[in-house]
Amino acid sequence: MSAPHPDKPQNPDQARTDPSPPPDEETEDQGECGFCLFMKGGECRENFIDWEKCIEEGENNNEDVVEKCFEVTSSLKKCMEAHPDYYAPILQAEKEAINQLDKEKEAMALATPEKQQL
Repeated sequence: MSAPHPDKPQNPDQARTDPSPPPDEETEDQGECGFCLFMKGGECRENFIDWEKCIEEGENNNEDVVEKCFEVTSSLKKCMEAHPDYYAPILQAEKEAINQLDKEKEAMALATPEKQQL
């Protein structure tokens, strides 16, 4: 007679006492990045999941994800802006990144010598 499997109760009517998921069941959060968990923790969870699926599908099909996912990206951004109490850190980081890009573009424009007409 073999020993009972540790993840299966001896009595099928008995609940498991081990709090971890059984080895053959994956939880939704396993392997998720902190950013993804944060985004899914707020009111825009469904918008983010739609965006995530669109990006993954576009990458898998070698499509232009900017064009393909424009609508879902816009929807996600609008949702985040409608819930700034939760998404403020992300919105602020985006604003700072845009400002930094603008500064870099300006610096590059100043460093590029203008073409002189002969």
